[in-house]
Amino acid sequence: MAADIPGTVLKRERARDAVLELIESRSPGDAIPSERALCTLLGVSRPTVRAAIDELVAAGLLVREHGRGMFVAPEKITQELVSADLALSVPQAAGAWSSRLLEFTTLQAGARVGRKLRMSPAEEIVYVARLRLVDGAPMAIEHLHIRAAFVPGLSAQELETGDLYEHLRDTHGVHVHEAVQAIEPTVVTRAEARLLEVPELSPALLFERLTSDTTGRPVEYVHSLYRGDRYRIVSRLALGPAAAAAGLVRDGHHPGIPPGDFAHGDPITSSTRGDIQSGS
Repeated sequence: MAADIPGTVLKRERARDAVLELIESRSPGDAIPSERALCTLLGVSRPTVRAAIDELVAAGLLVREHGRGMFVAPEKITQELVSADLALSVPQAAGAWSSRLLEFTTLQAGARVGRKLRMSPAEEIVYVARLRLVDGAPMAIEHLHIRAAFVPGLSAQELETGDLYEHLRDTHGVHVHEAVQAIEPTVVTRAEARLLEVPELSPALLFERLTSDTTGRPVEYVHSLYRGDRYRIVSRLALGPAAAAAGLVRDGHHPGIPPGDFAHGDPITSSTRGDIQSGS
């Protein structure tokens, strides 16, 4: 990884992805290189590597053992709330949503994001980091990875105003159809805490989403961090025979997806579904 990639958010993101690749190539209990070795391997500074490691330790993917080093954590237990053929409704979240751009650049996908988007690591993606705000208050940090070939001429303004998926449809002819999303608890790092205006190690919700178009091609891979002190997840389960008829998502904010996205058409499926609502 190049040491001169601009932007601290992007550097930390790329370091995190590189360490995630190491984790995914190993088994639980296996050691990973030391922070010093990772600095040399990745061509980034010690604070950048440490921030990425701290995030992965907080997420339960790595374990630090004093005097021994860092090891791949035991595998997590995955629990599906509902089967894929049941539909859930998504009530609207309160507040006026807006975005502030933190990073916006085009770069090679790399191995991990390339696997997610089913594309060559050498192909280009648009990488976006943005701060999501509700009524002017910071609520979430989003990291978007979008196939560059799908969005020629994508502008920063499109990512700061309006409905992203509406822009993709109307401006770029990309019709999103399905989102597969996972949600798990985590805590915020020092850098994330500054952006979200919360104390370091505050609880948060981590969303990972892969969005596909109507032909089944992956369009974007996103992971987002939502403030745990302002959000809760409530799942509405349609368990009766009428579930199949309730497939469309109502207008509103789906966890991890900007308000209004998917409001014009197709069902969303996710490994965990529900609504995120503002706390008091």
